[in-house]
Amino acid sequence: MTHTKKGRIGNRPYAPSPCPRLTGMPGRDKFCPPRRVRRGAALTIVFASVLAAGAATGSFGAPAGPDGAGDRTAGIGRSAPTGHHQDIAEAAAEAMAEGKSPMEAAERAVSRSGDRWGSVYSQGEYEELQEALDGAYTGVGLWARRERDGRIEVTRVRQGSPAAHAGIREGDRLRSVDGRKVDGRPVTEVVSLLRGEAEDAAAGTSVSVGLERGTRAWSETLRRARLSTDPVTVRELAGGVTVIEVSAFTKNSGDLVREAVDRAPADAKIVLDLRGNSGGLVAEAVTAASAFLDGGLVATYDVDGEQRALHADRGGDTSRPLVALVDGGTMSAAELLTGALQDRGRAVVVGTRTFGKGSVQMPGRLPDGSVAELTVGHYRTPSGRGVDGSGITPDLEADEDALRRAETVLSGLGAPS
Repeated sequence: MTHTKKGRIGNRPYAPSPCPRLTGMPGRDKFCPPRRVRRGAALTIVFASVLAAGAATGSFGAPAGPDGAGDRTAGIGRSAPTGHHQDIAEAAAEAMAEGKSPMEAAERAVSRSGDRWGSVYSQGEYEELQEALDGAYTGVGLWARRERDGRIEVTRVRQGSPAAHAGIREGDRLRSVDGRKVDGRPVTEVVSLLRGEAEDAAAGTSVSVGLERGTRAWSETLRRARLSTDPVTVRELAGGVTVIEVSAFTKNSGDLVREAVDRAPADAKIVLDLRGNSGGLVAEAVTAASAFLDGGLVATYDVDGEQRALHADRGGDTSRPLVALVDGGTMSAAELLTGALQDRGRAVVVGTRTFGKGSVQMPGRLPDGSVAELTVGHYRTPSGRGVDGSGITPDLEADEDALRRAETVLSGLGAPS
């Protein structure tokens, strides 16, 4: 997958990376080996487990990943204009000749281009993105969601994290971060405050949080730490149901899904919980699909008009009844997986309509080390459905009782023929 347009900046050539990615977050979902993500202007780093907000803008009420790790966004991307990479290269070249910042020039060019998902990252931001995709992040170990009344509630605390050592528990209300009230803010913005701006987000830096538990209100000062993510968690429910929750497609998450399927009891029925999963590495989503499919098409995508296809490996478990849970925070690579399981008749999809992010982006490095990611195409499900802007409609609509509905569906499902 090599982009053919090239440019030159000063004495250095500018060429888009031959590794495009399918974005569900600003600069995340990739087809190639882990690189790294960003944080960017409105950013909050990737995933519902790392890399990002459980619900894109925080308005869906889905849990956000550790300190939000996750996606933000506002709007649906469209294909980059012809020669878009060339335009960015020329803008950077002009800026450099004038002694100005290539990165700032690229940002302006992307803003003017109409590429809603085009992004420009500093070298440090892009490295941070890569680390997040590798399954690591700097934070305090909190997951949170916004309730219907606008309050921010802690939904999970990572064991051994700064938040856990401070005695913060699931169900506590988060009232402020560094003196800023958080009620009514999007989850991703709260996450961004917890993680800190680029220069303040290093391990060992401190952040003050205001908390409430019942009638008790208090403050804690936490020191950020380097933490790893738990992108895949498994639990057993009564009635022989195994729930495999995938919060983000970070490195090795696909293999973890396959292991979870292999280790499930022989007669177990499976719920694949993709709610709040804002994407990640596309290759990992394809590996996860391979856990449930015996080869075959997972998705198609185009890069500047050139068609490509993604296929599952053979040998997946096709015998267990399967339900996929989704919501408005299910994005990008997670939508790719959902669409494949739905189109192939492998899973009943339960929940609410997914986010609708299905654009392919390609990164290219500028001479100052910054990276410009530009939209070059879109992906489609096996049946040819486009996801961008429309999302995936569940087979069965369900909101707060989605897991219970999934269990009911499984009770009536037999093994696929």
